[in-house]
Amino acid sequence: MDLCLTRSLEKKASELLEAIPKPFISLHLRFEPDMVAYSQCQYSGLSSAFIKTIEAAQGDRKPWTGELACIWRKRGKCPLTPNEMAFILQALSIPTNTNIYLAAGDGLMEIEGLTSVYTNVVTKSSLLSGEDFTSMHGNTKAALDYHVSINSDSYVATYFGNMDKMVAAMRVFKGLYKTLFLSRRAFADFTSQGLRGRELMQALWKAHRDDYVIGRESALPDCFREVKL
Repeated sequence: MDLCLTRSLEKKASELLEAIPKPFISLHLRFEPDMVAYSQCQYSGLSSAFIKTIEAAQGDRKPWTGELACIWRKRGKCPLTPNEMAFILQALSIPTNTNIYLAAGDGLMEIEGLTSVYTNVVTKSSLLSGEDFTSMHGNTKAALDYHVSINSDSYVATYFGNMDKMVAAMRVFKGLYKTLFLSRRAFADFTSQGLRGRELMQALWKAHRDDYVIGRESALPDCFREVKL
């Protein structure tokens, strides 16, 4: 069953969808402070300001360390950083001039890691008026992301949570099969093996292609041929 929006919210969602340059990918990226804190993953290279923000969100949930941290990451439990996201999109032959709508919560960290590579990225805050955006509740913003995502030309998920499951189900119901779940486990496994650069890109491309072939999670066949959104 589809998620029903109020009339005013549906109107706002339609206006938002209309404002996004077409064709476009809706990218659900989960790298907010609370998400990183919840994951209990460690990250190197974050700014001191972001580290403090994460620590404030952690409470009693401290990051895994040592061997446990390695095991946790290799299981695919760690959210992808925007920089890692950009690398994987390139590995899957997604052109860097692709229009991308960023479906994400407030406070997304290290976003420059994505936007420095994929330059046609738009967000709710960039498309809505400042007054509209700041007065919105978090659940309202999530509802807008949901509406845009189920109507996008393609949908890419980096974390298989409730939002991703709902969007994927509705896209299948609507006959929109260009949906891709990125494999955090494959990325962690390959990087732990020491793969870097072109070798890592080729391994990621093959892993996602193989997942698609056997019908596991991935379902964006155009990624594995010529990309034409």
